[in-house]
Amino acid sequence: MTKLYVSRNVSLARIKESVSEPMKKVVIIGAAGRDFHNFNIIYRNDPEYQVVAFTATQIPGIEGRTYPPILSGSRYPKGIPIYAERELARIIQENNVDLAVLAYSDLSYNELMHKASIALTAGADFELHGPRSTMIRSKLPVVSVGAVRTGAGKSTVSRRVCQILKAKGKKLGVIRHPMPYGDLTDEVAQRFSSYEDLDRYNCSIEEREEYEPHIDAGFTVYAGVDYQKILAMAEKESDIIVWDGGNNDIPFIQPNLHIAVMDPLRAGDELTHYPSEVNIRMANVIVINKVDTAEPRNVDLVESDAKQLAPSAMVVKAASEIKLDHPDMIKGKRVLVVEDGPTVTHGDMPYGVGYVAAKRFGAKEIVDPRPYAVGIVKEIFRKYTHLTQVLPTVGYGNQQIRDMEETIRKADCDTVVLATPADIRRILKISKPTVRVSYYLKELTKPDIEGILISRKII
Repeated sequence: MTKLYVSRNVSLARIKESVSEPMKKVVIIGAAGRDFHNFNIIYRNDPEYQVVAFTATQIPGIEGRTYPPILSGSRYPKGIPIYAERELARIIQENNVDLAVLAYSDLSYNELMHKASIALTAGADFELHGPRSTMIRSKLPVVSVGAVRTGAGKSTVSRRVCQILKAKGKKLGVIRHPMPYGDLTDEVAQRFSSYEDLDRYNCSIEEREEYEPHIDAGFTVYAGVDYQKILAMAEKESDIIVWDGGNNDIPFIQPNLHIAVMDPLRAGDELTHYPSEVNIRMANVIVINKVDTAEPRNVDLVESDAKQLAPSAMVVKAASEIKLDHPDMIKGKRVLVVEDGPTVTHGDMPYGVGYVAAKRFGAKEIVDPRPYAVGIVKEIFRKYTHLTQVLPTVGYGNQQIRDMEETIRKADCDTVVLATPADIRRILKISKPTVRVSYYLKELTKPDIEGILISRKII
């Protein structure tokens, strides 16, 4: 055995250097969002680690790209390859990877451990990064909004928070959870305050669904890939930062007040999905949404879970108020319902607010879209077999948009019910009559969100 003798006046740094180990090889398992953020914050400038690859899933067609040098930094002059998640075991084995890091959201605990088992069996350790190591501090007050599942209604809560702050004379910077599905070199740090900005950045349907309602209300949205740069950009123009979360992910910016939205239509998911439970446990405020459409016993169940996981959090019960531009075009008609894609795909909901509106306003029949599906839409129905009565939006590229158009064109219906947050008629050609469904948060209990913002001295 070789012994190492060290004089007392040798620095710890020198000791570390003399027994230094080779860099640990890392693969980051993601979905084009948190994975990039965690790399930027934790690994980009750390010489003890070498990230050999990202993997990607959830979003159609996002693999096969490269995380570019402009983002990966000087330690990665050729960038970092992005592979499909199904190749995870091969990547670990062929690159002798030491550590597999999971960095995306809205996974069941079963799914999470299946992915961990694949990594462990292939020879890597498995790791999750928490809020303390991934949150960025802002010099401004921050209100963050998260949720227990995709489609819980957090966007309506974010918009309500923004409306209250604006009415109090505050200048807002809305920082949105990332959706960088295009050319990453163009998406380092983006600012959206008009429809022209959406066109200039070639935003996908999913991006438009999140940005348009804020733009309509007069707010500026900041998003992209490098959230240190994005936060710095927003701070220059704002009094308060509102973090508008994605899926059920935890915030990238450290909040002064964290609001978590619970969904009684999926009661119990707060205890079975990652990182739902983290969001609830760290919440200062819990909004139980959709109480007008959920079974009372399920509302009671999520309220009980909220009190168990976050006993000091304030609870607000709320409804989603539905408004239609042409309700007369639903009654007695055969309708095709188009829903927000993520809500009904990896959010596991069989339907959304469009289906509820079609039923409530007297549709004669809700048409099954599956026989008319083409291209990527057909693949979506093959993957998400729980979808039988609604058409999810997809549109991460021109071909996918064309597939959506063709599916709608072929559908045998009288009216198309559009329940997406963005008006997709701006980018889809729809020849059939359309009805637009809008929905807003309506608080039903006290203290309401405004009262809480006042009591917490946010305003």
